[in-house]
Parts: sequence; C-alpha cells; structure tokens
Amino acid sequence: MTDPQQGHAVLVQSLDEHGLLAPEWRAVWEHTPREAYLPEKVWRQDRDRCRPITTAEERTAFACSDEPVVTQVDDGAENGPGVATASNSMPSMVAKILHMLDVRDGHQVLEIGTATGYVAALLSARLGDQNVTSVEIDASLTAQAERFLSAAGYRPNLVVTDGEHGWRAGAPYDRIVVTCALRHIPYELIEQLRPGGVLVAPRMSDFWCGALVRLTVGDDGTASGSFAGTATFMPMRSHRGTTRVTPDTSLPRSRAGEVLPQEMLTPGFALYAGARLPGVTLTEGREGADLRVWVHDGQGSGAIADADGSVTEFGHRNMWGDVEARWREWDTLDRPVDSDMGLTVTKISERVWVRRSTDVVVPVEHPPLSRTRPL
Repeated sequence: MTDPQQGHAVLVQSLDEHGLLAPEWRAVWEHTPREAYLPEKVWRQDRDRCRPITTAEERTAFACSDEPVVTQVDDGAENGPGVATASNSMPSMVAKILHMLDVRDGHQVLEIGTATGYVAALLSARLGDQNVTSVEIDASLTAQAERFLSAAGYRPNLVVTDGEHGWRAGAPYDRIVVTCALRHIPYELIEQLRPGGVLVAPRMSDFWCGALVRLTVGDDGTASGSFAGTATFMPMRSHRGTTRVTPDTSLPRSRAGEVLPQEMLTPGFALYAGARLPGVTLTEGREGADLRVWVHDGQGSGAIADADGSVTEFGHRNMWGDVEARWREWDTLDRPVDSDMGLTVTKISERVWVRRSTDVVVPVEHPPLSRTRPL
C-alpha cells in the first residue's frame, strides 16, 4: 500500500518544483495532508459518470495525486445519475489560486464554497483561523468540513448560506477566493471587499473552457483584472444553467468549413468567442480517432465540424458561420491569448476586454439567473 505520508511529501515537492509554493506556503502544505479532508466515500470522475473508489490502496494513491477527488454526487442523493456536485480540487489548481490570491499576514479572507474544508484549512494554517470565513450552501458539507477542521485544530467561521451573496456580516474582506465556477461575478462579492482587495475565481463559459480571473477593487467600487489560464470547476449551484433546446437535426445542411475546428480550441479564442457569442456552447470529442466539435445555441440551432473541414449545420441559424466570423475577428486582433484578456465588473455589467481595459470586446449586463433544472 502507498505510504500516505510519503505520497503527500512527493505531492508537495512536485508543487514546489513547479513554482506553485511561495516559501511561506511550503510549510503550510507540508502540514496539511489532503487525505485528512476526504470523506469515506469518494469518486473518480470518468468520462461519462463518477466511479466509486473502493479499495484503501487506490484511495490513498488518489489522495496523493494531482487529480480532483469527487466527494459528493447528485447533491447527496442516493441512486442518482452520478453527477459530481462537490470535490476536493486538484492540488496544483488550489496552489495556483492561493498564489494568485497573494494573502498577507493579518488579511481577512472569505472563501466561497467550503466543500471538504481543505482550502479553509490551508488558509487557517497560513493566516490563523480567526481571519478565515468560509461559506457553503450545503449544510451537510459544512458539518463534514467542520469535523475535519476541528480534528486538525482549526475553527474558522463556517457559514451555511448561498455563496452568490457572500457573507456581509464579516465584511469588509481583504481577499475573496471562490472555489466553484461562476457564470458572472456577483457584484455583492465586490462590494464586500476593501478598496485594493482582491477576488480570485474560476469564471465558467459554455464555449469550450472556463478561466481563472483575478480582480482588484478600485476606489470607485469597480473591479478589474486579467484572466490567468484555464480552469474547470463545478458550477456554483445557482449558476448551473438552464434547460436548453436540443438542435433540430431533421434538415441538415452540409458544407466545407473555412476554419478548421482544431483552430478554435485555444483558451484565448474560447474567452473571446464566449463573450461575443453569449449562450453558445462548444464542446470537443472524437469520431473514432478524429477530432469532432459540436456547437449549439440552446435555441434549436447547431453544427458539427470535423477535423477534415467538413461541417453539418442544423436549425435556422448559420451556426458554424457565426463561430468562424468571431474567429476571424480574433485573428485580426493577433490572436490574443488568455492572459491578454481581462474583465471589468461594475454594479450593472461585466466588460470583457483585450490587452487594455478600454478595449472592450462586449459589455454584458448581469443576467437574472434562472433557477430551473441544470444541464
């Protein structure tokens, strides 16, 4: 059986070698083993569903890996479809987020999404638990995290509430870290930061991938900052999305595409197209050994594009043509990468921009999120 202590030491060493641990964080990680924040039942995310981990040896190896560990499926329901609804995130992503957060001694930090309590433990070890507040919408997850944290000697302020609204009772904060994906940045969170305060969050997109964003709050209450790499997190429960219309495939139209689908699969284009094509979903997969891309708008139109350039469209909209038009715009801008792009959040809107905050791709008013069944 894998030695848990040795496995944890190897994991921390790997994080350090990849430049993810500042000196003040190294000892924190060494003394915060991930396995102590995993429930008895855990799952591995396979392609189509979550697979239970059933042996002690596999569990230990999994806990010491740089992979996300699913810790709840189907919001805790029994005999559901096996959809992951809570996890202990991959350690390298946690380390990157905490590095971006740039906490300092004495900072007050709010975490959105307690889950197993692992991030709250790392923050408590670094700052002292009196400086850490963590909110979670699921009371059963909060109770579980409290047990894990108490066993390690930590007692941060744990609150059961919808993280979309933050926790005003503890504001103002110096830092807010969000450990679930957001479709937009709730301005209530920005309001709970001091001027100069920082928020780090995964911002999700239907268009291929999401990305981390780091925002700093100005004296005028506006928050702005750059994106910094792709990130795949489970969505905040209130940001899961809505039921969408399946594309009508009864009258397919075939043509040769002008842009190959593999050219679309970059974080920079995903951010650009996600802003310019709101509501459009792009996913990749395989047809045999070959790449295939699916795109649809949730209103009945869609397209399939293959690596050889062949395209099939459905519905009333020239779906792939719209995607190609956005690609040509992005190409004209010299193909900005994710770190060339950023986000500005005000009380009424979000503005995605390229290279300078004044070069707006598209302003997006904060939408009222539907509470209907998630995708």
